[in-house]
Amino acid sequence: MLKAQYQTRGPVPQDVIDAVELQLPEPAAGQVRVRVLAAPINPSDVLTLTGEYGMLPPLPAIGGNEGVGRVEALGEGVQSPKVGQMVLLPPGCGSWASALNLAADKLIPLPEADPQQLAMLTVNPPTAALLLSEFVTLAPGDWVIQNAANSGVGGYLVQLARLRGFKTVSVVRRESAVEAVRNEGGDVVLVDGPDLAQRVREATGGAAIRLGIDAVGGPATDRLAACLAEGGVVVNYGMMSGEPCQVSPSAIVFRDVSLRGFWLAKWFRSATPAQQMALFGELTGLIASGKLHARIAATYDLTQIREAVAAAAGGERDGKILVVPS
Repeated sequence: MLKAQYQTRGPVPQDVIDAVELQLPEPAAGQVRVRVLAAPINPSDVLTLTGEYGMLPPLPAIGGNEGVGRVEALGEGVQSPKVGQMVLLPPGCGSWASALNLAADKLIPLPEADPQQLAMLTVNPPTAALLLSEFVTLAPGDWVIQNAANSGVGGYLVQLARLRGFKTVSVVRRESAVEAVRNEGGDVVLVDGPDLAQRVREATGGAAIRLGIDAVGGPATDRLAACLAEGGVVVNYGMMSGEPCQVSPSAIVFRDVSLRGFWLAKWFRSATPAQQMALFGELTGLIASGKLHARIAATYDLTQIREAVAAAAGGERDGKILVVPS
């Protein structure tokens, strides 16, 4: 058995992590052993390796913050989940490993469905769902604009918006990304540029867009703000450009556009168990039924963890990178 462990952090994320031998004891009382089936590499994982994320585990650490597995052994006193049950791994558990011993009461049973799709349930789908619901009250027929629309969150957001009856303007940074977003159901898909606001008005017939979702930062944030109606809200959840968000005074002062931020970890801390179960119940059902999915660019074994991290950190990908232990 293996685990993907890092002892330090550094500017080149794949250079700090290695697959090393994993020796697990028998599960203790109240624990179960879970064989990991699949675990994604998210942008937050890459930033954790470089030391740039907002919450960093103590070192040494095992990479990976989400995934799915199958229960293969029970500790003393455990009645549920049963051996053979597929389960959602708890956030932050160090999921890039062959197997884990985990508290039984922290595991969520999952239906039998594609484990690679269910492995991405914890981070990107709830982020997309909450970005659509927590900042602006939208009604069917309303428009939403987002950049980084070909990202994992962007793809889920397009699909969820369509399911809820919203229309989307999806902005990407390269022409080669347009087709994939259209195939996921994007109503209008545009390549970012200085004349974005004009092209958005033409494409939507001058619709009043009240919600803009930004994962890029820098001048791209201001280009989204320029597309919004008076009183609109830009919500930032990422910094793909590596630059701070920029919004012009004219947008803030004359059109009352506001800039907010969203971090899923903070939502988890404040949401009630009932709210969390309602959200994950909805998303699990949609993923298991095939109504919600993510593109997968490639899968890697734990022995290829450096190549996997390099692929996830690089650009020009069409889908998520997954760690699938052999």
